[in-house]
Amino acid sequence: MVYLWGAVEIIFVTNPWQISSSLRIAVLRLFGAEIGEGVIFRPRTRVRFPWKLHIGSRSWIGEGVWFHNQDHLYVGNDVVISQESFLTTGSHAVRNDMGLLTKPIKIEDGAWVTARCTILGGASIGKSAILTPGTVVKAGEKIPEGVIFGPPSGKILGNRYRDEGPRRDIKEAQ
Repeated sequence: MVYLWGAVEIIFVTNPWQISSSLRIAVLRLFGAEIGEGVIFRPRTRVRFPWKLHIGSRSWIGEGVWFHNQDHLYVGNDVVISQESFLTTGSHAVRNDMGLLTKPIKIEDGAWVTARCTILGGASIGKSAILTPGTVVKAGEKIPEGVIFGPPSGKILGNRYRDEGPRRDIKEAQ
């Protein structure tokens, strides 16, 4: 089933041509995705396991969105997930055997995930919340309803290489 889905995904879902959104949705539903009425699914999207994808009505999935959903991924009604956003429900047990760990993601009604956001497993986005462009929502993080959530201004966090010691230009910049 996984291999068959991989071939079908390339032809009908990931395909960059502007084929019908309703055809994309029909193929996803055929493979077990639960997708409500009036959903728009733009080209170049990726869905790892459609049988673990649940999208409410009237939601918009932008171009290039990647649902890397090894676990269930729930998207409410009237949600917008903008272009190039990446949602992954999986990670690894980095402190022992690197085994796969999965946790579902939940995005509640009316939320807007703007361009190029990353949402990690176990995260939840509250009703009508907005993530600003480029935001990373950490594993298990819960974004409250009705807030605008995003990263602070960039700052230098430290040296790339441990053996160099503090660099003068970094100290002066901070």
